[in-house]
Amino acid sequence: MEPVKVGLLGLGTVGGGTVNVLSGNAEEITRRAGRGIQVYCAATRDSRKARSCDTEGIWLTTNPHEVVADPQIEIIVELIGGTDLARTLVLKAIAEGKHVVTANKALIALYGNEIFEAAQKAGVMVAFEAAVGGGIPIIKALREGLAGNHIEWLAGIINGTSNFILTEMRDKGCDFAEALVDAQHRGYAEANPTFDIEGIDAAHKLTILASIAFGIPLQFEQVYTEGIGAITREDIDYAGQLGYRIKHLGIARRLAEGVELRVHPTLIPYRRLIANVEGVMNAILVKGDAVGSTLYYGPGAGADPTASAVVADLVDVVRALTSDPENRVPHLAFQPDALVDLPILSMEEVKTAYYLRMRAMDEPGVLAEVTRVFGDQSISIEAILQKEPAAGENHVPIIMLTQPVLERNMNEAIRRIEALESIAGPVTRIRLETLC
Repeated sequence: MEPVKVGLLGLGTVGGGTVNVLSGNAEEITRRAGRGIQVYCAATRDSRKARSCDTEGIWLTTNPHEVVADPQIEIIVELIGGTDLARTLVLKAIAEGKHVVTANKALIALYGNEIFEAAQKAGVMVAFEAAVGGGIPIIKALREGLAGNHIEWLAGIINGTSNFILTEMRDKGCDFAEALVDAQHRGYAEANPTFDIEGIDAAHKLTILASIAFGIPLQFEQVYTEGIGAITREDIDYAGQLGYRIKHLGIARRLAEGVELRVHPTLIPYRRLIANVEGVMNAILVKGDAVGSTLYYGPGAGADPTASAVVADLVDVVRALTSDPENRVPHLAFQPDALVDLPILSMEEVKTAYYLRMRAMDEPGVLAEVTRVFGDQSISIEAILQKEPAAGENHVPIIMLTQPVLERNMNEAIRRIEALESIAGPVTRIRLETLC
């Protein structure tokens, strides 16, 4: 059979990696897909700078609309990033009857409901394995491998930049600003790292994972998001002394009352496997009722790992080209008419344990004042760590671990504690999860 012709939108790091994987593993891919896969044309901002791969035999253009409109193209691979132009091109490709493969997590998180509805009506596929976890096949695992399970919760390190920064702070004893600069020098963080360090990138990915896990519409705007900029070397040291490590997690949990969707720094017992995922690596822990806990680990970004996921999607699409659209794997794992509008819990309704750090006057009765506030809010203390004051200081750091409590109760307790004359400055809090 003739090779399936692919149009590539974007010839940067991932686009170049995709071309390289397709050419380097062409024979293996053909054996798996049943047909060859040929990059017929590619859109790039500047064709003279497309040197991340061998473009011989590929028609290059600076106009992505030309690629989408080409009648010979059966599959469009969208790798340009962003949402406005990408959304326009993807919807246009679907309207043209073309299948789509994308690595664009923001596009799927924000506009996936619209895109999947259009694809369902047009009878085409939209594949997006590379949008979450780079080379980790977590989408396929949730959508197919765990299809027999009621997914109870998932928790993941799904942003390599934040994980690298926290790892450097622990291993080298540096502060957040130093670790961020190091990440930028190594190419792990952008010049403007906001999406990574503020948790927005992780929230995009969590939106997708939760939708597939629980069969709910994509709801990015409902994700509680908190970054890592407030984490200090002291917090990492104190967490270690208490037997924990700090990781920036995306957590989705299904409860009787509704669904939790949250991204924030989290204390995890250091013996947990996910607590030992270091550097830029990603890992997602999934708890199913039948299988129990499973962990998916690997590189979350980079040319070849992400290209691996893109090509896997291409193989899936080629395999399904001749199948009845009604018998294909649904985009969000559940049949489109079977998605349910489970309530999304506000952060105040979430119940977790907490790590708290405060600076208190070094005098009798202060701890009693703090514990009295906790008692009024029905908060039980699990452990307390109190340090000696530094030379010339009259305040001491107090670190507490609590038992699980509603966020609204903790918010009120912190408000009252910060109002005490014996407490200096704001109270630092990090949520704690045992993940078992």
